Amino acid sequence: MKKILVIEDTAEVRENLCEILELSGYEVVAAENGKKGVTSAREHQPDLILCDVMMPELDGFGVMKILNRSPDLNHIPLIFLTARAEKSDMRKGMGLGAEDYITKPFDDVELLEAIEVRLKKAERIQSSFDQSESGLQTFFSEAKAVQELEKLSLDKELREYKKKATIYEEGQTARWLFFVVTGSVKAYKTNEYGKELTTELYSEGDFFGYNALIGEQSYNHSAGCTTDATLRLIPKDDFFLLLYNNRDFGAQFIKMLAQKNRDKEMQLLDLAYSSVRKKVANALCTFAKKTTPIDDNSYQLKVSRDDLAALAGTAKETLIRTLSDFKSEGLIEITTQSISIPDLTELETLIG
Repeated sequence: MKKILVIEDTAEVRENLCEILELSGYEVVAAENGKKGVTSAREHQPDLILCDVMMPELDGFGVMKILNRSPDLNHIPLIFLTARAEKSDMRKGMGLGAEDYITKPFDDVELLEAIEVRLKKAERIQSSFDQSESGLQTFFSEAKAVQELEKLSLDKELREYKKKATIYEEGQTARWLFFVVTGSVKAYKTNEYGKELTTELYSEGDFFGYNALIGEQSYNHSAGCTTDATLRLIPKDDFFLLLYNNRDFGAQFIKMLAQKNRDKEMQLLDLAYSSVRKKVANALCTFAKKTTPIDDNSYQLKVSRDDLAALAGTAKETLIRTLSDFKSEGLIEITTQSISIPDLTELETLIG
C-alpha cells in the first residue's frame, strides 16, 4: 500500500484530502504545517507528498527546499496544492523540483490521476536504476521524459581498456562521467617518490569521475584499470543537465555522494589507526566485494600485490608477510595468479 503525506494547514481541506485518499486505498499521514510535515516525512518516508503552498511556520516552498537538501527525502515526489493560480508561483514551485501543481478547489478525479501518474513515474525510475548497463540506459530513458532532456542522446560512447591502462591522470581537465560496464578500476594518488595509494575501487555498476565534474576542477587523483574494463563515457554537459534539471537523478547522486563520504571516513580511520593485519584484511575484503563470488561466500581475487598494498596503505614487503600469515592460518590460499578466500566471513572477523 502506497503511503501519502498530506501537509495542509486548513483542517477541513486536510480531513477531506485524507478521506479521499484513504477511500482510494492509500495509507495517509497528515500534518498541519510545514515544520511538522518535514518531521513526518523523515519519520514515515512516504511515497508521495501533497503539500499546501501558503502555510504558517514553514510554507510549501520552504518544505521543498528542505526536501531537496536532504539525501533521505529528496527522492520523494511532491505535488503542490494552492488556491493561488498565479504563473509566478507555479514557475517557482516547478523550478524547485515539484512534480505537479494543483489549484484549489480541485476535482477529486484530477487529483487522484495526478497522484497515480507521479507514483508510477517514481516507481519506474527507482526500479530501473539497478546498477547495471541496461539499468543505466533505462534510467537515462526515464530521465529524458523531462522536457529539458528530450534532446539528449542515449548513444553514450563505449570504450574498451586493457588491464593497467590509464583512464585519466591527476591534473587533467574533467570532461566525462564514467560508468563501469565490465571490469574494475582504481582511483589512486602518487607521491613524489612514485609510491601509489589506492583511494577507491570501482566495479560493474559504479559511477566515477563526478567529484571533479561537480566541483568544476581538474582531477585530484588518477584512475587506471586493475583488469580489462569496458566503460560508458557520459559527456559533462549531459550529466549537468540531468543533475540540475531532473530531481530523481539528482537524488541518486546525492545519496551516492553521502555514502561515499561515509565510506571514505572509515577508510581514513583504518589507515590511521588500524593494525597491518586489519588493513590487509580490509583491503582483501574490499577487493572481494568488487568481485563476483565463486559460490555463496568464497572468492578468487586476480589482483596484483602492488594494487593490494596500495589499497591497504602499507609496503609491498609488509603485505606479502601478512598474506603469508593469513595463508598459514587458513584464511586465504595463494597462487602466482590469484588469491583465494575460502570463507569471507572468517576474514571479516579480523576487521571487527
